[in-house]
Amino acid sequence: MPVEFLGIAATGDGSETTARSTAAFDRDYTLRLARAHEEYGWDRVLFAYGAGSPDPAPAAAFLAARLDRLQILLAHRPNVSYPTFAAKTFATLDQISQGRLTVHFITGGNDHEQQREGDFLTKDQRYARTREYIEIVKRIWTTHEPFDHAGEYYRFNDFVSDVFPVQAPRPGVSFGGSSDAAYAAGGAEADVFCLWGEPLVETAAQIERVKEAAAAAGRSTPPRIQVAFRPIIAPTEELAWEKAHRTVDTINARKAAGQLSRRQVLSGQSAGPENTGSQRLVAIAEAGERYDRALWTPTAAATGGAGNSNALVGTPETVAAALLDYYDLGVDILSARGYHLLDDAIDFGRYVIPLVREEVAKRDAAKARKAEAAERDRHQLIAFQA
Repeated sequence: MPVEFLGIAATGDGSETTARSTAAFDRDYTLRLARAHEEYGWDRVLFAYGAGSPDPAPAAAFLAARLDRLQILLAHRPNVSYPTFAAKTFATLDQISQGRLTVHFITGGNDHEQQREGDFLTKDQRYARTREYIEIVKRIWTTHEPFDHAGEYYRFNDFVSDVFPVQAPRPGVSFGGSSDAAYAAGGAEADVFCLWGEPLVETAAQIERVKEAAAAAGRSTPPRIQVAFRPIIAPTEELAWEKAHRTVDTINARKAAGQLSRRQVLSGQSAGPENTGSQRLVAIAEAGERYDRALWTPTAAATGGAGNSNALVGTPETVAAALLDYYDLGVDILSARGYHLLDDAIDFGRYVIPLVREEVAKRDAAKARKAEAAERDRHQLIAFQA
């Protein structure tokens, strides 16, 4: 199966290790970073969402109008707009990008962060609302006749959109989470289910949960699986590990000085994170620092499991081999974001992506040959029996 690479479409140059030197939305930096992803072999970039951060939808439209190949993953929280409005926004953006849009729906795992924009629902209520929201958006994208809706969270009459996506039948839907409610909602509605980087055993178990949820929802084909990491690469193993330890030292120093943004460290982390995904990352970090070929957890521990935060450390060959281990589990979208956004996007695209693609092509060719041989053997057996 093909493999895809997802990077980050940051609108400024700050990270957990580097103070931002640009405006929150810097046109030149946004375009420069995206062009680097397109030039160095990435498939798509994520426009993330945070309370108080630049609106990702117009930022995505800005890039879509200037780049021809790079695909867009647009993060969206259902609490910030009504689904009728959002569906039109997404369809318009799919038109601007000529069919390069996927929408990542964020339920929200932190009450404090949600309440910053007026969302006071409980976590379970948020998941139920997100599921209803996605169902409505899908229907608007594909329905050319007016319809009414009366659900638990949304009600409207006689709505039909005048703008439809380029993609047929609709753009893709991306979803993430690690709770029972997340598996149920994403298993039912998502085309792509997103996980944060965990050890292989835990990742395999989560993939099974997603498949079970999809089957329970009556789906014959489960969502594709995406897994996210923070790669730390260098020409030698020794240099990579030195770089990794410097990275964590810098994160801890900036955290102690109060220099991390509110998105880079979980709010109220003294009491532990609220969302299941972050709780899992913290528990994995407490159980050990190193897993499998290259997974390293101190980067997650330093931020309290704030989002995509587990690292893959090593040479490009080591990190590529580690990513292929996840590919072998059934992960076909690999998300990666370094700590120096532009330089790391270039290095990862130059040194890691080609290694993974080459090995995936070899494996797919070997599988095809094996399947062809099995089919020949089957026909020969049929002919012999006849």
